Amino acid sequence: MVKPLVSIIIPVFNAEKYLAETLTSALNQTWANKEVIVVDDGSTDNSLQVIKSFTCSNLHVISQQKQGASAARNKGLKFA
Repeated sequence: MVKPLVSIIIPVFNAEKYLAETLTSALNQTWANKEVIVVDDGSTDNSLQVIKSFTCSNLHVISQQKQGASAARNKGLKFA
């Protein structure tokens, strides 16, 4: 598999209301060689369920206990 040229990292905490639109937008970007990495930072709403409702081979989901947006971004960056 070819390593993605573009990695879109999205840290998430209780973003259920906006998440479907955000993921749809990220996944519909025209870069052919991209990946979308979503790091759920211990959400207590249905954010994780919304994320898991998307089934794309270039969408990667990471869950962690609440550590803050910076830690979530860094975890996504390490994954990329």
